[in-house]
Amino acid sequence: MALAIFDLDETLIHGDCATLWSEQMGRLGWVDPTSFMARNNELMAAYSRGELAMEDFMAFSLEPLIGRTPEEVAHLVEPWVEDYIEPIIFSDACKTIAEHRKAGDRVLVISASGTHLVNPIAERLGIDEVLGIELEVKHGVYTGHTVGTLTYREGKITRLLEWLDAEEENLEGASFYSDSRNDLPLLKKVDHPHVVNPDPVLREHAREAGWPIHDWI
Repeated sequence: MALAIFDLDETLIHGDCATLWSEQMGRLGWVDPTSFMARNNELMAAYSRGELAMEDFMAFSLEPLIGRTPEEVAHLVEPWVEDYIEPIIFSDACKTIAEHRKAGDRVLVISASGTHLVNPIAERLGIDEVLGIELEVKHGVYTGHTVGTLTYREGKITRLLEWLDAEEENLEGASFYSDSRNDLPLLKKVDHPHVVNPDPVLREHAREAGWPIHDWI
């Protein structure tokens, strides 16, 4: 049994769940939609250039959650996933997940988004093993801080190695699917790297390395 590892945003879904959730927080009245989305888009542009300090984005995006319970947030995330995420799941992603399952592979999502979003989205895809950015909870409410290593760039490798050790697994024969240049460290580490609807930098790297390039719809 080999691992089949998937990035989430722009890989399994045609969009970025953190940005879509930022829009939802505007609809909920938790943030000022105009100013919040302007800052969100500024930070995401830095992500696309490979220049984002993920700590900055998480501090910004989690501020509206401070003082809210995980149960309150989960209650609102669930219908949001149904209304805004399900329609943008790539059908090719579903087919590929099914193919790996048929082959007996163990499927894992590893994402640079918060687990309050990644877990319910992965659940809709029938995936129950997830590594994402963990949110701190104290006295039953979100603090706006994160816990542990962020699953971003090299941090994905750190968290994955910890998970492999805990699960007594290894990367032999593993596949990893991603769209982003930010995932080059992990793509280079697996036996079977796959790029999905890649950004220009990743597409060029994949061409030079001879990696499979998928255009999922």
